[in-house]
Amino acid sequence: MLNALAPVLPGLIGGSADLAPSNLTLMKMFGDFQKGSYEERNLRFGVREHGMGAICNGIALHNSGLLPYCATFYIFTDYMRSAMRMSALSEVGVVYVMTHDSIGLGEDGPTHQPVEHLASFRAMPNMNMIRPCGGNETAGAYKVAVASRKRPTTIALSRQGMPNLPGCSVEGVEKGAYVVHGGEGKPDCIIIGTGSELPMAVDAAKKLEADGKKVRVVSMPCWELFAEQSAEYKESVLPKDVTARVAVEAATSFGWERYIGQSGKFVGIDDFGASAPADILYEKFGITVDAVVAAAKAQM
Repeated sequence: MLNALAPVLPGLIGGSADLAPSNLTLMKMFGDFQKGSYEERNLRFGVREHGMGAICNGIALHNSGLLPYCATFYIFTDYMRSAMRMSALSEVGVVYVMTHDSIGLGEDGPTHQPVEHLASFRAMPNMNMIRPCGGNETAGAYKVAVASRKRPTTIALSRQGMPNLPGCSVEGVEKGAYVVHGGEGKPDCIIIGTGSELPMAVDAAKKLEADGKKVRVVSMPCWELFAEQSAEYKESVLPKDVTARVAVEAATSFGWERYIGQSGKFVGIDDFGASAPADILYEKFGITVDAVVAAAKAQM
């Protein structure tokens, strides 16, 4: 995505904390910015996450027209949280590209698997916390980030591949949450998903529909943007009289009661992860299509 943006955004400059090959954040048509090569746009920050965030804040605050981004594994925001908080406090639109966003990263284990981080950044004032699914939503996340010059954006990206689901769109991301499946009429149940678990939500909906249930699937990549929508729009996506709700996300349940209510069900992980391939971990922690189906049936 950055390599698509770089030619049309001449001010885009940034890099990774020594993880560019893993983050896929190297602008391939440019070299490294250094002494004597000031026209280049890749910054080699080294393994210094807090310094990386602070440098990007400085670039943004200079108001020269440059648009800074920086990247690392999502878990390593623990090392740079104060710099990210200063972005929000200072109202500068730094773009934080954070990959390997869940237990889905696999064998690196719980030291590298974010669990509470989505909730943590959703709690931070003036921060867009976006967790997209697939290419269309990722494009939408970058569109929001580039346009948001007074609010930083953290984009949480998964290690595992995922499909471009029918119904996923750039425009939907800009609204924070939107219907991607089963939008006609009043549903019996609403399933809300984000990122790599959105395909799971759609698969669960199709299973329930085979049993004669009417199910709506909502993609909710950004709570902050959804909260800013009109009451009418929010009601059209999450009608108040549909109380049978399930949220699925490979992260902690903290905060989800805002959208699923006290009677809703959450499928996720309220514990540290483990070291194993992603498919084994999802099964071990009960983040499966069958678990989503069971959670929905329990309310209908």
